[in-house]
Amino acid sequence: MNAFKSFLVVLLLVVGAYTAVVIANHGINLFPDFFGDMSELGWPGQFNLDFMFCLMLSALWTAWRNRFSGSGLALALAAFFLGAPFLAAYLLVLLRQTDGDMVKVLVGERIG
Repeated sequence: MNAFKSFLVVLLLVVGAYTAVVIANHGINLFPDFFGDMSELGWPGQFNLDFMFCLMLSALWTAWRNRFSGSGLALALAAFFLGAPFLAAYLLVLLRQTDGDMVKVLVGERIG
């Protein structure tokens, strides 16, 4: 479990640092580039479409895990727009809250 937690922390640090450099060099408005690549129907656009669907799956899981509650839907929006850094931080929080019980991390506190 420590290796997984360490991986999540490294992920947060690497993506955070990379994002800071990209924002400093290109600004924060990624949507024209993201959707522009998709509209060209090339490999960069294919990657962006695939990535967007992964973000959707992450958001859907987050909402489901929280039983589509108001806070669950807010977390799902964060999952979609913040990507891997959100998911890494969320998993670290869940690991702490559940004492590393991966079943509880994945499905939450379900009854029956």
